[in-house]
Amino acid sequence: MTEPDTIVCKPTRWFLFRASVMILMFGVFAVMFFIDGSSGYCKKNEVYYLKKTFEKAGVEFSKMNQGGSLTPEAWKQHAAAQTVDFPADRSVLPSHLNLPMAWPEVLQDYGRMQTQWNLLWREYTKTRGINESVPEEPYDARKIKEQWVVFWICSSLTLAISFVLLRTLRRSIVADAVSITDQRGRRVPYSDMKFLDLRKWDGKGLAFVAYSGASGAGRIRLDGLTYGGFNKEDDEPAEKLMQRLRSNFSGEVIEYASVTFPQPAAASPEASPDATPEVASEATPETGQKPD
Repeated sequence: MTEPDTIVCKPTRWFLFRASVMILMFGVFAVMFFIDGSSGYCKKNEVYYLKKTFEKAGVEFSKMNQGGSLTPEAWKQHAAAQTVDFPADRSVLPSHLNLPMAWPEVLQDYGRMQTQWNLLWREYTKTRGINESVPEEPYDARKIKEQWVVFWICSSLTLAISFVLLRTLRRSIVADAVSITDQRGRRVPYSDMKFLDLRKWDGKGLAFVAYSGASGAGRIRLDGLTYGGFNKEDDEPAEKLMQRLRSNFSGEVIEYASVTFPQPAAASPEASPDATPEVASEATPETGQKPD
């Protein structure tokens, strides 16, 4: 139970949405690369070599049938003795293939072979329910291994981001009247805080507090975009926490100071074009002295 004046900064919707999108993205990538590495590329290789077989059969049929001397029996005998030219490396092919594989039945049919081989290929792919388009080159073992490497990278990122998301959901930053408890549960009284770095607060919502005293020594990281946020609809919890901290902080503060330079005065119409303009001198922020 929190006190009425306690400020609690919980994980923001911005962080939750961003983490969820990254988990979804890397998860989808992991599934896609797993499919390609485990079976996708191997199946595409099977289709690639089958198509090459149809092309080869068409060329051989044309050569053997020059002059129309080829008989159906001769072609049947020749085609039945042929096998699909798969590579010797079985790792790049589907595991269910029984090798050697004979030419498909359609390529052993003399009458059907008088049709162009690419038309026979389209018909064959529709019958088997496979995609007639094939890669320009077959996928070798190295290419398939790359899919597994990327799969493990994407899987690791998915698990890592999921862990960070689940851990963050259970955390919060709490500021009460006498201390701040950071997201890791460290409670640091304002009196122990020695140094406050706000250089990244306006741009990235990050601030760092160095402390030393009864609570120990170390540094607190305050992430306003992850915890609390700056949404005006939610009354800007992170900004309220920073205001509470600064109102109780007595140490050294470092932050970027905004310097406004005066605009040059408009030239008078009566001024001579040859006149030398005066240079306005300003005090430097460090010494308060005017430059020479």
